Amino acid sequence: MIKRKLHFSAWQFILASVFVTFSTLSVYGQDAATNDGEPAAPVEASGSGNAAAGEALFKANCASCHKLYKKAVGPALHEVSQKYDREWLYSWITNSAALIASGDAQAVAVYNEYNQTAMNAFPQLSNTDIDNILAYTDTPKPAPAAAVAGAVGGGQATGATDNSLNSIVLAALALILVLLVALLFVVNSTLKRFADANGIQTDFEEEKEVRRPIWKAFAENQFLVLVSAVFLLLASAYFAYGALMSVGVDQGYAPVQPIHYSHRIHAGTNQIECKYCHSSARESKHSGIPSLNVCMNCHKSVGEVADATYQEGINEYGVDYNKEIQKLYAATGWDSDEQAFTGETQPVRWVRIHNLPDLAYFNHAQHVTAGNIACQQCHGPVEEMEVMYQYSPLTMGWCINCHRETNVDLANNGYYEKIHEELSKQRGGKQLTIADLGGLECGKCHY
Repeated sequence: MIKRKLHFSAWQFILASVFVTFSTLSVYGQDAATNDGEPAAPVEASGSGNAAAGEALFKANCASCHKLYKKAVGPALHEVSQKYDREWLYSWITNSAALIASGDAQAVAVYNEYNQTAMNAFPQLSNTDIDNILAYTDTPKPAPAAAVAGAVGGGQATGATDNSLNSIVLAALALILVLLVALLFVVNSTLKRFADANGIQTDFEEEKEVRRPIWKAFAENQFLVLVSAVFLLLASAYFAYGALMSVGVDQGYAPVQPIHYSHRIHAGTNQIECKYCHSSARESKHSGIPSLNVCMNCHKSVGEVADATYQEGINEYGVDYNKEIQKLYAATGWDSDEQAFTGETQPVRWVRIHNLPDLAYFNHAQHVTAGNIACQQCHGPVEEMEVMYQYSPLTMGWCINCHRETNVDLANNGYYEKIHEELSKQRGGKQLTIADLGGLECGKCHY
């Protein structure tokens, strides 16, 4: 009798059904969420001005000192048109100093309230421009995201209807899935009974061949034992050498800092020059840790990031940039509400990343100023780093290779003009490298 095999794929069919079902649910759920979560149309600000045009004017002329909903150098400007007469606002914005000098009581009161801080005059702004700015300042304050979501989800009849329909569809699909599973069990049992009735074998037990243990065969083969021993010795020596050579090499080191600082945003998006913060790199051995006062040059006015930047930090990097700015304020003792320093400061314990051994001498000014070396040549694409890390190995071999390969800019660097001229004559006009200037001498880096 010829034996035949039956291959039952019931469980594969069940899994496929489950996948199709939940894929359908997922797509349906996404569509429902899109309908329920559609943002409301933007609310137009009241007044005769154009809020969109006013936003551009506000950012160009007012944003350095004012915010809409929070006090900055000047007062918060939300609904300022409801606090003061419009004709008075025309005069104040175009030339506040003249209005104060005229003895206007309201102008003098505002001037004294803000420590007699002079406001810039804007004679270039017409009354129409000011109307547009005031229309923008009258824009209603946006509700928190959670509140908006709640209002959209529970405050509309359409949302309730969609939720009910969603529940019905889910229940129907779940019932279909249960019926499919029951049907598969019935089909599986029927096929087994049919196979047994016709003498078809469904379960097989393979006869296992008694084999010689592989370890015993290996041990008895002297050639394989010798080759394996040599291989293990060479591999052990290779990895041991690599481990010893990596001692003190911290390439890729990226410690967590007490205040998250994104070089990607500052040096990349905002294109802040590296030496604006690390100013001592121009004239000193060390690049220096920037003083927090340097940070406050901008962050006295920048207390919050843009919404898009905030969402990017939360979703992509798990960082709340606004909370990091508050850490800076706590460290410097800055009261953003009163726009004044309290005098209560806290030290920031930065974690050093690039750390050469004491036996090695490195001078930033020699490379940055005299050598015109870009920061990225050693530190990598800093403008792309969300978290700063050690890009280069900073080993002796790495430095020597750089000195051998880096050409000296003779045309635009008069730092060593005389010695450059003499060496160039000796080399027959060939391009000079750092090695030609003694860059491989031991005393250059070790003292």
